[in-house]
Amino acid sequence: MRENHIDSDRDVRAKPVLEYPFETPAAGGSVVVAPGVTWLRMPLPITLNHINLWAVQDEGGWAVFDTGMCNETGTQAWRHWWAEAAGTGTITRVFVTHMHPDHIGLSGWITRKFNCQLWMTRLEYLTCRMLVSDTGREAPADGVNFYQRAGWSENALETYRTRFGNFGKYIHPLPDSYRRVSDGERLRIGAHEWEVVVGSGHSPEHACFYCAELKLLISGDQVLPRISSNVSVYPTEPDGDPMRDWLDSLAEIRRRVPDDVLVLPAHNDAFRGLHARLDYLMDAQERSLQRLLRTLSEPRRVVDVFPTLFGRAIGEADTNLLSMATGEALACLNHLVYRGLVARSEDAQRVAWYRAAG
Repeated sequence: MRENHIDSDRDVRAKPVLEYPFETPAAGGSVVVAPGVTWLRMPLPITLNHINLWAVQDEGGWAVFDTGMCNETGTQAWRHWWAEAAGTGTITRVFVTHMHPDHIGLSGWITRKFNCQLWMTRLEYLTCRMLVSDTGREAPADGVNFYQRAGWSENALETYRTRFGNFGKYIHPLPDSYRRVSDGERLRIGAHEWEVVVGSGHSPEHACFYCAELKLLISGDQVLPRISSNVSVYPTEPDGDPMRDWLDSLAEIRRRVPDDVLVLPAHNDAFRGLHARLDYLMDAQERSLQRLLRTLSEPRRVVDVFPTLFGRAIGEADTNLLSMATGEALACLNHLVYRGLVARSEDAQRVAWYRAAG
């Protein structure tokens, strides 16, 4: 689960100059960014202390994109915005880009309050339902083995066991049904048509929404202007290659969405310069992978490569941060293994060691 980011684009070489045409709204505030499109800024109780939500005028009211976390601050922010928007109809639909709690957390509350439907991709909805069902469960042996294999100490593993099952903490009970959206589908929202552009890597089936008429792209977490998306391997799929999925998704967005759009991301600020940002993200990731490869002239565990990838060691005091660092490091290592550039072996304690192939 991504609740914050470890790194903020450490590699500054050739970083593009992006255009930020709007003042950032205050927490709980809003600003109009296009005809019938409003930017809402909601506070979050985590290190990444905000999320951007988007309201689009629809027939009979507003379609909203993403919802924030389920807590009192979130519901109060929605009530405040709705009080300002009173008299302009109801909330007609809730679109969710993906299943992380800061995006889907209040979807159940809003859909029940306004008697409307949740719209999202199938894998995101079903994966979220699965993870929420783990709430309160005992930590599975597969999860413990996953982090032990990465080089975690016994103290860190015990903290993982104690804290396991918190995914659903900031998610209101989900609707029991939803309306599936699919890649390439064209949706009429109010006066305009929006195309669904699906990617993966950050999450299983992340939906972006592109409106050619308004020249807007609601990018969720797939494309962010100042920080890079968390791309991680998790205990449920320890041998996955989400880095390849993410890089392929960035290239697909570049192919399908023109450069002149205003990008409406989930974090940081609305910006212009999509293609330059995509190029930078792909190039910077490759440089990071090559930097990692150079350090693997000697065998290293997952926990040993944190300084190379993040510019600092990651301590055990914050298990949430440690787990995210582990997932991100494994995404890089697995990707290099699949490219045939790194070999993986295990010692007698079943800890994985990685070394440059050949």
